Amino acid sequence: MNMVFLNGKLLPADQAQVSVLDRGFIFGDGVYELVPVYSRVPFRLDEHLARLERSLGETRIRNPYSRAEWRAHLYKLVDAQPFDDQGVYFQVTRGVAKRDHAFPKSAEPTVFMMANPLVNPPAAQVEKGSAAVSAPDNRWLRCDIKSISLIGNVLLRQLSAEAGAAETILFRNGKLTEASASNVFVVKNGVILSPPKTNLILPGITYDVVVELARANNLPLEFKDVSEAEVRGADEVWVSSSSKEVLAIVELDGKRIGDGRPGPVFRRMHQLYQEFKQKVMRAGKREAVSA
Repeated sequence: MNMVFLNGKLLPADQAQVSVLDRGFIFGDGVYELVPVYSRVPFRLDEHLARLERSLGETRIRNPYSRAEWRAHLYKLVDAQPFDDQGVYFQVTRGVAKRDHAFPKSAEPTVFMMANPLVNPPAAQVEKGSAAVSAPDNRWLRCDIKSISLIGNVLLRQLSAEAGAAETILFRNGKLTEASASNVFVVKNGVILSPPKTNLILPGITYDVVVELARANNLPLEFKDVSEAEVRGADEVWVSSSSKEVLAIVELDGKRIGDGRPGPVFRRMHQLYQEFKQKVMRAGKREAVSA
């Protein structure tokens, strides 16, 4: 039986119940995180909790737990699963209240957590690369908040799902933002390019790992506005996320990127990422539960 966490308790998933008046259900009024877990050790948990705290602060939802309490609850959930590598999803909503757009004065936040097997792209997909489609980025202007209100992302991701593609790459006013569920990197003449973090882009933890690996291994890296024309004319395009890790996009809207194969800079980054995963992610130690 798959165990989940709800408001302080571990229980079987089919016994977890949330009120239909929860503002997460009514308004999508909540925020979330997803933490990759390797060999039962959460990766960069403090960074994920810092991003959660920021999202809660920006939405003015009370954080119900200290970091030590978050870690303790998450560890219990991880230990209750039968699989070692996990994607732990958790969300906090503003809580249960009568339906009114204004914030309720006394609602208690609802906290839900679940864990699923962490599935990364198969070796054949990494070797061959993936296709993507593009679309105008028509989401709201606070994409830096990890909100559970994801209908915009869902509709955009569905475009690529229906096209048999791995992602939907987004452009706003002629400039690259991100993908429907990933950050995006572009390579031109050996230089890795990516848009700087703004309110239009979710600050990705995997994105940060890629940046750190590039800098540590002297791979040229530049943060700048990247035009749609630069993306379509790039030598390489990658997407990054906790589940995708780093994945090459070799076709966009039916046209080849570069020579239509994962490029040398991607291959170097993928190698560095896998080495980092083995040496750091799988060799990690749990952070102390004490405050």
